[in-house]
Amino acid sequence: MRCDQAGDGRAAARGDGRREFLRCAAGVAGVAAAGGLGGEAVAADRPAAGRRDGREDLPDRVPFHGHHQAGVLTPQQLFAGFVGFDVLAENRDGLVELFQKLTHRSRVLTGGVKPRDERVSSERPTPDSLTITLGVGASLFDDRYGLSGHKPRHLKAMPAFPDDRLEPSRCHGDLSLQICGEHPDAIVHVLRDLARETDGLLRPRWRTDAFLNPSRPSGARRNLLGFKDGIVNPETESAREMDRLMWVTPPCGEPDWALGGCYQVLRLIRFHVEKWDKVPLRRQEKIFGRHKASGAPLDGEHETDAPDYRHDPHGRIVPLDSHIRLANPRTHKTDDSRFLRRSYNYDQGFDHTGRMDLGLVFCGYQQDPERQFATVQRRLEHEPLSRFITPIGGGYFFVLPGVRDEDDWFGSHLLKP
Repeated sequence: MRCDQAGDGRAAARGDGRREFLRCAAGVAGVAAAGGLGGEAVAADRPAAGRRDGREDLPDRVPFHGHHQAGVLTPQQLFAGFVGFDVLAENRDGLVELFQKLTHRSRVLTGGVKPRDERVSSERPTPDSLTITLGVGASLFDDRYGLSGHKPRHLKAMPAFPDDRLEPSRCHGDLSLQICGEHPDAIVHVLRDLARETDGLLRPRWRTDAFLNPSRPSGARRNLLGFKDGIVNPETESAREMDRLMWVTPPCGEPDWALGGCYQVLRLIRFHVEKWDKVPLRRQEKIFGRHKASGAPLDGEHETDAPDYRHDPHGRIVPLDSHIRLANPRTHKTDDSRFLRRSYNYDQGFDHTGRMDLGLVFCGYQQDPERQFATVQRRLEHEPLSRFITPIGGGYFFVLPGVRDEDDWFGSHLLKP
């Protein structure tokens, strides 16, 4: 297993928590993301989790308790909401109260979402394959709660990479919340429930709602640039692979409380679709390194075919600056930079100039964002695709270890006396 040695983003000024929470829960305040749009940042030898036409591999109720949080290895649900929060708790006791409330409501809600509307409150709650995944940002480990000596060693504010145009109002946060379900109203019900239960303890910084496109005609789902997205991922069913690339284990040198957690990279990426749609098909395919119709690499026939770079050393078939080749050169040296990708599309209508506001919520899970995500991102600097996408927000977060049982709660080992 691999664990190498290694400015926190401070949350914005505090305010009226519940009013801001509800305002954000009622409308979308975020957008989309970057890094490995074709899924090559995590390329391995199997189809990505959640890549299915039927729903048989996704249980109606996803267990809440476990060594790891749900929503990381869970097959992807059809809809997701991502929110970055500032914590408003006045002291450490208030933070404990917040985490315990989030745990209690998450435990209840994942057992079955029940609308608050009195007219339908008698209806049977529906689990909706709901998962609620909680992460902590670097800014939580400042001097407010006495946590500065307990920060995960690779956790920091997400830096701006050369092709980024990050908007401060859409970046970072003390907490991240990923809510996934089979219907979009389940995301809203969860946010409304948490707004009520955490009144005065949380305030949203940014939010984006997202979705998966249907498989057309089959296989991997397409992003809003029209290409099949996230074709392959690491072997999530291999405990050895996950301990090497995903979960924090004792050799990683992380704080004891962090064992069983992992790092989450969220990137909000906007697609410049008007510009992209003017690019000829063949040029689009060379930019990605894949056939648009089949998803196969340019030297292959099927989407799951691995490109053979050894027989194309000069990039005559798959260009050297293509997205898939830069993101994953498929060498022994770059093997440790792979990570699990669990991304979604977003559509937020039109902006003030009349251009379509479409993109990707890039979500990557890994053991070390510097060794994995940042390494891949540096290979992608100024790639041809960068002229058609702009990362505008997101953040680095640490996904807390799972809640073990009914007596446990999020962050219990971090916040124990």
